[in-house]
Amino acid sequence: MRGRLLLAVGRTKDGINELEAAEKAAAARGHHNPVLVPWAADLARALRTEDPARAARLAVDVRRQAERFGTDTAIGEALRCAADLETGQRAVRLYGQAVTYLEASPCQYEHAAARIEFGIAARSAADLRRGLDLAVSCGADGLAERARAALGTGVGPA
Repeated sequence: MRGRLLLAVGRTKDGINELEAAEKAAAARGHHNPVLVPWAADLARALRTEDPARAARLAVDVRRQAERFGTDTAIGEALRCAADLETGQRAVRLYGQAVTYLEASPCQYEHAAARIEFGIAARSAADLRRGLDLAVSCGADGLAERARAALGTGVGPA
C-alpha cells in the first residue's frame, strides 16, 4: 500500500523501491494472491515507461496468478493492468474484458476505475457516465474527477 501511495504523490522511484521490497516480502512468505498482495500490478504500471519489458512480464504474471486464484476481482484487475500497458484497440478490448469481470465483483472502486478507463479508451460517453456514477457512489473523488474531465472533452457518442 505504501508503494501505491508514493506513486500517487509523484515519488515514482521511491514507490518502485517500496513495491520491489513488497515483492521480496511476498515471495519470502509464499503470498501469490494478487488481490491481497497487489504489488505486481502497481509495479507494472510504474515501470511501463522506464522498463516496458519488465512491466509486460509482470502483467503476464499478474494475469496468470489471477486466473489461478480465480475470482472476478483478481481477473478483472489483472486485465485492467494489462490494458494500462497497451494502446489502441488492444487496450479497448482488455478494458472491456476487465469491466465484464469487475461488474461481477464486489469491488465497486475497481469496477469504476475499469469502466472509466474503458470509456476513455473506447470514447464512450455512456461508459464514462456509468463509471462516474460508480465512482461517486463509492466516494472515489479522484476517479469521479477523471471521468468528469474526460466527459468535458467530448469523448464521443453515447
